[in-house]
Amino acid sequence: MLRNIKAMSVASLALTLAACDMAPKYARPELPVPQASPEGPAYAAAADGGAAIVPADTAWRDFFTDPRLVRVIETSLANNRDLRIAVANVEQARAQYKVQRADLLPTVGATGTATYSEQPLVQFGQSQRLNTDVYQAQVGISSWEIDLFGRVRNLTKAAQEQYFASVENRNAAQTALVAEVATAWVNMAADQELLSIARALATAFKETLDLNKARFDKGIASELEVREAQTSYDQARAAIASATTLVAQDQNALNLLAGTTLGSEDLPSALPEGHVTLDNLPAELPSTLLLRRPDIASAEHQLIAANANIGAARAAFFPQLSLTAALGTVSLGLSGLFKSGSDTWSVAPSATLPIFDFGRNKGNLRYARATYDAMLATYEKSVQTGFREVADALARRGTMTDQVEAQTSQRDAARKAYDLTQARFRAGVDGFLPTLVSQRTLSSAEQSLVTTRLARLTNMIELYRAMGGGLK
Repeated sequence: MLRNIKAMSVASLALTLAACDMAPKYARPELPVPQASPEGPAYAAAADGGAAIVPADTAWRDFFTDPRLVRVIETSLANNRDLRIAVANVEQARAQYKVQRADLLPTVGATGTATYSEQPLVQFGQSQRLNTDVYQAQVGISSWEIDLFGRVRNLTKAAQEQYFASVENRNAAQTALVAEVATAWVNMAADQELLSIARALATAFKETLDLNKARFDKGIASELEVREAQTSYDQARAAIASATTLVAQDQNALNLLAGTTLGSEDLPSALPEGHVTLDNLPAELPSTLLLRRPDIASAEHQLIAANANIGAARAAFFPQLSLTAALGTVSLGLSGLFKSGSDTWSVAPSATLPIFDFGRNKGNLRYARATYDAMLATYEKSVQTGFREVADALARRGTMTDQVEAQTSQRDAARKAYDLTQARFRAGVDGFLPTLVSQRTLSSAEQSLVTTRLARLTNMIELYRAMGGGLK
């Protein structure tokens, strides 16, 4: 009975020691940003027409409504090399975690040896040779650390959190890729429309130039009017060349993101008249939802890993216990290796206590704490960056509708003014100068409207990304 009580006491003590954890208790830091989104004249209320979606819960396939863009994004997710690198990084972190986790359990190995020796032996004045053959087989563990103070467990915890962080980094890479592809696609659509506008203006300017030349030949118009018409026509030609280059570069950028050459059927020819994305994004965002962004989640996993490394550094100040044990059989002959009475066993526990390490453990602990401080600052900076990105996107969205309406009205007015001045010029009521001014005003208004429509589309894409969407 007394022996059993002692055994139970030893087991209880071992379990108690095994439960020791030197890592500080982790608590998520308070968010270093306001609880709600900013307010002001730039931040509009949510538009009527249904409840706002939650970007983090909305798959990108549901958010983007143009089937051509959806196909381009799917191609990019399958072929983009940066995303493949992120996936490979996840596999590396997973493998490292498995290697570190294996230290929690003893490694069992089997060995077999055969020793052949010959030694001189002198008996009764006679010298002879003594031959000895020893065969041995055993199964055992070697230098397994008994993790009394949580050093190995904390290292394993740190490796696990690094793996989780790599998964979130991969998710962040996918989210960024989806947004980048969508932005490149609508940029190409805008440049295609600018190219169409430049071609239409060049056609109109060519007609005006021909008319002025005819009037000049008849002595009705001056050479100045011809030169001014020529200037406008040449500007339109230069705009065509510039827009043609931009369209080609846009396609090259999309091919790089997609990891392959995209077919023309998936490329835009102009900005779509309807919406490319869902329009019912929220007009405000509680700051706690930022925690669902993959880049912020990755930063928190890095912070937890740094916290676990502090525990491992603290445990290094305490004794390190290890165990080597073997169970096997030994015999002077191979035939008797596994016979009764040949069994053998050995147990060799050891303990190591650092006494003078000349500051190595203290240095490692200071390094671990400094790393935690750096990871904490990184986490807080990620939260602040995310909040700023959402706030900027919301501010842009709040004024975008009014800006598009104003630009559309300006374009319509400029077009009407151009038609009127063109008619008056052809009728001989006015000279060429009002027509020239109205032509340039119309060109500027049409280009500004395209730029504003593009800004509205890219704002919706950025707001969706900043709010944590684009993963599924």
